[in-house]
Amino acid sequence: MKASFRGSYDADNSDATGSVAFNAGALNLRASVTGDTLTNTPSLNNLTLSVENPGLFNIDYNLPKKDVKFQFMNSVRVNDKPLNFTYTHSVAENRTVLDGTLMLDSNHKVSVNYGFQPRDCKVKYSLGCGCETTVEPSYDFGDNSWDLAVSRRLYDGSVVRGSYQSSTKVLGMDFRTKAAAGGSFKVTASVNLAEEKKIPKLTAESIWDFEM
Repeated sequence: MKASFRGSYDADNSDATGSVAFNAGALNLRASVTGDTLTNTPSLNNLTLSVENPGLFNIDYNLPKKDVKFQFMNSVRVNDKPLNFTYTHSVAENRTVLDGTLMLDSNHKVSVNYGFQPRDCKVKYSLGCGCETTVEPSYDFGDNSWDLAVSRRLYDGSVVRGSYQSSTKVLGMDFRTKAAAGGSFKVTASVNLAEEKKIPKLTAESIWDFEM
């Protein structure tokens, strides 16, 4: 049995997510809960039950929303290059999404997110500049906007990442590192350049995994 806990905090609110997973042969059974706001009174109003076969399929049932989400994964080869794709369908939202990633080589890959609606398509190109730095430009056909992210892995395994979203004009920076006890921490700073008062927003997040 495996358990995980994720908590995040910023100046406005605190959120927490917990999950417990059981292994049943080739299948994993998972129960996840979310406490939306812990600032005043803790509340658990989001329970999801999942059945998954890693790398093949995943079925989630959200009890409060009575929503079922199906995910199917597969991989094929195109000109001897691996193409991985994921098909996702949400029953309540009646929304279907297809994600595909084509690995051109160890340093180059192209990802496409398609929502089966007019102009509902996003394309991202990932360029690995050596083994430490990755540059990821992307384009959203829905709102004709460009995004850019640049990440760099440091000598101790930590990762620093900067990003800019042209549609929202949000400039962000985050730092991720692993803790000695097995968890990980992430600190994010962002500022909306479109606002008159450009006040940075800080968020701290911790993730802990346990195996019992």
